Amino acid sequence: MLKVNVGSADRVIRILVGLLLLAAHFTGYIGAWGWLGVVPLFTGIFRICPAYLPFGINTCKTK
Repeated sequence: MLKVNVGSADRVIRILVGLLLLAAHFTGYIGAWGWLGVVPLFTGIFRICPAYLPFGINTCKTK
């Protein structure tokens, strides 16, 4: 199982950006590029960012 590496503030931003991109797509403001909103939305929901793994980035607070 992958370790959680997306912190609270990062999570909120990812979810908002994802929802905004998807909403812009479904309202016709932008084209198919709006589907890219799925990526930040899922990484925010599941709190795992595969792009952070090779660089050792972790935005979660340590306990």
